Amino acid sequence: MWNRSKTRLWTTLLPRVTPLYLTFFLYHLTSTVAGSSPSAYTAVDNILLNCGSSGNSTTLDGRTWIGDLNSKFSPFEQYSQNKESLTAIAVQQSPSAVQVPYVTARISLSAFTYMFPVTAGQKFIRLYFYPASYPNFDRSKALFSVKAGRFTLLNNFNASLTADADDDPGDTIFREYCVNIEEDQRLNITFTPSGSNSYAFVSGIEILSMPSNLYYPPSDNEGLFFIGQRNLYHIDNDTALEMVYRVNVGGRSISPAEDTGMFRGWNQDDKYLTQYEDLVLPFNDTIELKFTQVPAYTAPEEVYQTARTMGTNKTINKSYNLTWEFPVDSGFYYLIRLHFCEFQPEIIQQHDREFLIFIANQTAEEAADVIKWSGGNGVPVYREYVVAMFGKEGVKKMRVCIALQANPQDWKTSYSDAILNGVEIFKVSAFNGNLAGPNPDPLPLTPRTVMPPTPPMKSKNNIITIVVVVGGASSFVVLSIIGFLILRRRQSASDGTTWWGPSSFSMTKSMKTHTSSLPSSLCVVTSHYLRLEKLPTTLMNES
Repeated sequence: MWNRSKTRLWTTLLPRVTPLYLTFFLYHLTSTVAGSSPSAYTAVDNILLNCGSSGNSTTLDGRTWIGDLNSKFSPFEQYSQNKESLTAIAVQQSPSAVQVPYVTARISLSAFTYMFPVTAGQKFIRLYFYPASYPNFDRSKALFSVKAGRFTLLNNFNASLTADADDDPGDTIFREYCVNIEEDQRLNITFTPSGSNSYAFVSGIEILSMPSNLYYPPSDNEGLFFIGQRNLYHIDNDTALEMVYRVNVGGRSISPAEDTGMFRGWNQDDKYLTQYEDLVLPFNDTIELKFTQVPAYTAPEEVYQTARTMGTNKTINKSYNLTWEFPVDSGFYYLIRLHFCEFQPEIIQQHDREFLIFIANQTAEEAADVIKWSGGNGVPVYREYVVAMFGKEGVKKMRVCIALQANPQDWKTSYSDAILNGVEIFKVSAFNGNLAGPNPDPLPLTPRTVMPPTPPMKSKNNIITIVVVVGGASSFVVLSIIGFLILRRRQSASDGTTWWGPSSFSMTKSMKTHTSSLPSSLCVVTSHYLRLEKLPTTLMNES
């Protein structure tokens, strides 16, 4: 079924693949498909600022970070009671956090501003934070806001709470934004503490040019499809975007160095996948992609060479929706870009694979046909949608649901199946330029486990005392019984009866009656002492 030497194409995967087989596939995919795409784009502005450090630092991907200390990028201070910003090194560094730019930070009890000379156009702004404790700065006091031009990127941002609530084992925080710079050719980024007892800090700042109209539609664009609305939605140059998710569906994670020159990271989709029946991961690493509908820098080639589909069983495919869920901040509009490319050789013309797309439980496409959109096999394309995510008052998080459904009408398509190659989700700034979402709720405190009190150890003297007391009591009981028997014998001798006859029978009967009615624990204890304690030999001789 799978012959790598001939076609290098995986069209169908055996249902319910074993973890071992999947591990082999992902490893093989990593080593054969990965990262050979040349940089399709070269940025005009490419600033990497390692805050709180001096000199230059080169990372493993070959990029050079500039220290802000005594450089042209030193921040402008807004002094408040002579509280100037400081440079600091984290007291304790997470072993999983990379050294640059996370080992140092610029910290201040008052506002400070970085001023970047840049060319006009659309830019990436990437902020790096490591909310650790720094000398004389407790991590819990990092509470601040960040503005870029007129846009509010973060507001009353609780860095330590955010780091503790996410799933990053390194406790680092990364944020990516898209903004447009007008003719003034300057970008100001300001960090402002939220109160007198809080401080602002930043570990690294990256400013990178992006191609025109990569995420901003051209000025003559009619608008984007607005999910659940009759009108179209317009995103223009006065809008800022925050990247929330960038996912390589069906494939491995792609590092920023393996991107198309814009150093975007692409994550796996596994943890967002919530509904599937068969694990079907087709890929084709030998197909020569034809970028006739979108530029080659739109996404790495690997995004379009891997995918997730439903499989070939029509009956099973019609019984469920292939579904992903992405948590997002409530109270914003979101731009959703879905990447597609038909690379399987049997999908070559329109209606070969036609399916439905639902976003936020609403219909986005009633007849999604990648060949129709792209014009042919091996041609990458994407579709964009805007969805409003407004929950009830007090709701901080909602889930954007993306679901693919096989076409239930067989006569409309040759294959009752669906396909998806990649997903990008962006938060759209509000009318006042705000992109800041709420802080997460504090993690619940783990209840303390109260251990039962340890009984005091018995000393050797206590043990000896107990043995003596128990032995003495047992001896007294035995002596009393012997005395009673001797007395009984004398009485029996006087009246001519044997001492063991009637008395023995009566005693045996009484013991059986009491034994049957005593609690089992008491019986065990009684028999224990009777079994373990022995009459001293001297006492027996005296008797």
